[in-house]
Amino acid sequence: MPSAPALVVTDLFAGYERSFVLQGVSLTVTPGDAPLGVVGESGAGKTTLLRAMQGVVKPDRGSVTWNGRAVHRVGRDKKLFASSVRRVLQGDLTEPERARTVTKLVEEGLKDARKAGRTVNRSVEELLDVVALPRHVAQRQGYTLSGGERQRVILARAIAGRPDILLLDEPLTALDPAMRGDIAANIAEITQDLGTAVVLVSHDLELVSRMTDEAIFLAGGKIVARGPVFATLASGEHPELRELAAAAPLAVQRIP
Repeated sequence: MPSAPALVVTDLFAGYERSFVLQGVSLTVTPGDAPLGVVGESGAGKTTLLRAMQGVVKPDRGSVTWNGRAVHRVGRDKKLFASSVRRVLQGDLTEPERARTVTKLVEEGLKDARKAGRTVNRSVEELLDVVALPRHVAQRQGYTLSGGERQRVILARAIAGRPDILLLDEPLTALDPAMRGDIAANIAEITQDLGTAVVLVSHDLELVSRMTDEAIFLAGGKIVARGPVFATLASGEHPELRELAAAAPLAVQRIP
């Protein structure tokens, strides 16, 4: 089988209303890569980067390419790109989706994987285990679930689709912090098994640290550092990093 194409960000300048949120960002994500975190203060450009990688935000300068083509105009390969690179937002189920059972919702992801020629040798119940949802939830309709439960169903559906690259934008905001860590470990394990590269954006530094061995640090729209979350923050090499470190003093102090 040929290797899946990488998602390549090259000298990216992008933003809104002629204001650059990202300035000269370059990054390559290859299917099978270890999970990568994206860290930075609010307004640093984290979500804009994921939106550009998905093709929602068009570059003002530079490029984001997949299979050698600009992601905002993949044309006839639009469905293939959507199945290969999937973004999970911190949002909610749509109204039509809320009327479906959890089983139906997760099965949609499994069907997407089969259509794309991928196999996921896991049942709906096993995928619910990954996101720490009890198996009896499978027969419930979306509108009966809490916000945190719906977030986890969305995540299970995305994993079921076995994308080559999974872009996670604050995927577990509605959950208790202790539960986030367990789910992060499960996601890291199953995506590694499936060969899915994960890019994780989150303000929760503990979550990013648990799920990734390395993160890029954005400040002023630029990548100012790259490395393990708390070790990089402890270095204090950039003013914005020192501010992030000040918000997580106990975690940073654990670093020798």
